[in-house]
Amino acid sequence: MSPSLPTSNFFMQFSDLSLVDPILKALAEEGYSSPTPIQQQAIPLLLNRRDLLGCAQTGTGKTAAFAIPILQLLAADKAKQPNGPRRIKTLVLTPTRELAIQIDESFAAYGRHLNMKHTVIFGGVSQHSQVNTLRSGIDILIATPGRLLDLMNQGIVNLRDVQYFVLDEADRMLDMGFIHDVKRVIAKLPERRQSLFFSATMPPDVAKLADTILNNPAKVEVTPVSSTADTIQQAMYFVSKDDKRKLLTHILADQAIKSVLVFARTKHGADRVAKDLVKAGIQAEAIHGNKSQNARQRALTNFKSRDTRVLVATDIAARGIDVDELSHVINYELPNIPETYVHRIGRTGRAGHDGIALSFCDAEETEYLRDIHKLIGKTVPVIGDHPYVLEIDASTVTPKAPQQRGQGGRNGGQRPQQSRNGNRPNGQQSRGQENRSGNAAGPRAQSNNRPSGQGRSEQGRPDQGRPERANRNSQSNDRRDSRSGGQPQGSNRRDSRPAQSERPSRDGAEKQSRGTGNSRYLDFSNDKNY
Repeated sequence: MSPSLPTSNFFMQFSDLSLVDPILKALAEEGYSSPTPIQQQAIPLLLNRRDLLGCAQTGTGKTAAFAIPILQLLAADKAKQPNGPRRIKTLVLTPTRELAIQIDESFAAYGRHLNMKHTVIFGGVSQHSQVNTLRSGIDILIATPGRLLDLMNQGIVNLRDVQYFVLDEADRMLDMGFIHDVKRVIAKLPERRQSLFFSATMPPDVAKLADTILNNPAKVEVTPVSSTADTIQQAMYFVSKDDKRKLLTHILADQAIKSVLVFARTKHGADRVAKDLVKAGIQAEAIHGNKSQNARQRALTNFKSRDTRVLVATDIAARGIDVDELSHVINYELPNIPETYVHRIGRTGRAGHDGIALSFCDAEETEYLRDIHKLIGKTVPVIGDHPYVLEIDASTVTPKAPQQRGQGGRNGGQRPQQSRNGNRPNGQQSRGQENRSGNAAGPRAQSNNRPSGQGRSEQGRPDQGRPERANRNSQSNDRRDSRSGGQPQGSNRRDSRPAQSERPSRDGAEKQSRGTGNSRYLDFSNDKNY
């Protein structure tokens, strides 16, 4: 049983968490002062070298919750052997390249004043540059399962020196069919290590996997936001990617819009949007991690004083922005994580003021919009009266009601579900169907609806959210990874799982390590959303 944890302290600062000065300096440069609830709970436990079972979704600050203490522990270990060779001491395993890149950027930001080398590997691209970086020696490796196994099979990656292992988005990893890949990776890890396991939900199969990885873990849990404030008026514009710049200029032609925070997905994209607005005669500045601390502070000061009308920001940079009377938020690009949408638009409509949140959706972002609708439990109204309307089928952005398994045929899916012992009450949903209502007008979707991670194919952008396929042909690694693109529009999340015939058989020789029965305290009677 995990120990009882203290209640999160709203007034706690990062300086209260026994962090070393180089990390505190980096956090200050990022504009962070107060840790989120999961950071308050997890960082002290991890600094004490405890295994951790974390129930939290992306958007709660969990990346910093594990990246910060791992960096500090690595720095302490390195101080004992300053001239030792660089070997992979930390492995972070995550299901999609999008998340892998974001985690790598977080390690870069928080560890910028530490002598640590890190890299990220994923499929769909040539392995050449990744291999060169690995051979030069690294301390931290962030990876997706397919490419990691490929490079392990080629003898390029060896995990024998790993001291810190993080399995992120475990429930999503299993949902995408990576369970066998994960087990193969775990079998190659040293028995003596510190393990961290994060999952948004804890159904029995996920809890069983956690039990094979963790040794007497502490447990932390955080419930993320899943609803939008009533003070925020939301609207959606369907527009092509090439017309987004024109549409933004068209909207900002309304001089009644005094203060606007525009969200872009990438640092380069933020710079480009700000530059286009300045060309159009609109005062705008960009704020992101590549800007110096002085430049970010100057841009924020200008925005708060209304000297700058439009501030274009990335999600990470925007965490330090707190403007009570911000009237408008515009999502120039939809986030691939639906909780991020809630956080973004929550920048407006604060302190009793009304706010307006406008979003642009192109044809390749419909999957993201569908996930947003599912999370917030309602459909964002679409504005059709503008010069750059893009025709998009409403069905592609409406969550689909799931079909209950084994209920086809003449009864039209109306027969009640029963458990294997026949005792399930009539009308009760089977496990795995709970909290997946896809009706946008129905009850609010629960927060254990995971983002699909199915991204669009972006030429030249590193933040793709496409999952790798769980194909097992290690000899055709580049060819397999090039096939790892997102699902066709209109497919649901279940379609991202490999077909049964594609799933590998269980390897009876796989090593089942570290099973200590610590997941017995979990409630397996339902898919409780932690």
